[in-house]
Amino acid sequence: MHAIILAAGRGSRLLPLTTDLPKCLLPIGNTTVLGMQLDTLAAHGVETATVITGFNSHMVKAEIKARQGGPRVKTLYNPFFQVADNLASCWMARKSMRQNFLLINGDTLFSPELLQTVLAAPAKDVSVTIDQKGYYDGDDMKVTLDGSQLTAIGKTLPLTETDGESIGMLRFMDAGPKIFRNELKRLMKTSDGTKSWFLSAIHGLAQSGQHIDTINIKGAEWSELDTPEDYEICRSLFGDSETARKRFSVI
Repeated sequence: MHAIILAAGRGSRLLPLTTDLPKCLLPIGNTTVLGMQLDTLAAHGVETATVITGFNSHMVKAEIKARQGGPRVKTLYNPFFQVADNLASCWMARKSMRQNFLLINGDTLFSPELLQTVLAAPAKDVSVTIDQKGYYDGDDMKVTLDGSQLTAIGKTLPLTETDGESIGMLRFMDAGPKIFRNELKRLMKTSDGTKSWFLSAIHGLAQSGQHIDTINIKGAEWSELDTPEDYEICRSLFGDSETARKRFSVI
């Protein structure tokens, strides 16, 4: 299994922590967000990864170069990261989508148990990892389900049609990589292509009748990293450190 990590963004909502530091390099425990992602992937047999960089790309590349152990990582630079959303990052990585792969947001932290659940789930072309909880806010990437099949995904879905949220980890197997590449190609030819989230591609596929499976990890530990409050949760769940405390103290 290959992994593609979308880590081009700066994380402006985390300022001043991200004045110079990409949010994927914020310290977590004895490593960084990206380091923890890569360590967890390696521990579960993921041998290769592609990391899409953008903001202060040289710092991300230096972090990867200094790593000990797997997976083997290559980086791809997205020169449009300041003016485009992450669909463009996926477009940059399309040549890495010719095998079974995981697609992971660079700001999603996840437990080893969660990753094992995703990797061990029955093989489906396209699988979106979801969680379920008692409430959903405007920042959640909400999903509508028909059984375990995803029929819609987006932040603006009405709460009456919300059955869960995407955690920012997808798995593509068998025909899935080609299905996703073709949808990326279609969307990038539209006027809104570069302004779209990559999950717009999943929504489009679902709305066109393509079967989109889900993997429910309800109860497993994970967190996204968009705000200082999120960072505090990430540190609580996945490890604090003196480095993190020093950076966090400036807020």
